[in-house]
Amino acid sequence: MKKTNSVDCFKCKHFYVTWEPSNPRGCKAFGFKTAKMPSQVVLETSGEICLKFVPKEPDKTDGNQKPGNRNNGNGWIA
Repeated sequence: MKKTNSVDCFKCKHFYVTWEPSNPRGCKAFGFKTAKMPSQVVLETSGEICLKFVPKEPDKTDGNQKPGNRNNGNGWIA
């Protein structure tokens, strides 16, 4: 039975985007850059889903602005 890739690299804290057009995606946990999604490369190479997946921390901009920040969340500041 063929395994399917259920790991979403965009939601992993180890995923990053590179400046290399030929290898625009990278994985800090495994230390490589690739044209494919890193979890797909791991699956193709090892036959297993990526075991280094760690969810990103939730975004802390929940409306509680720091003191002195005049943006009230109703747009952007130029």
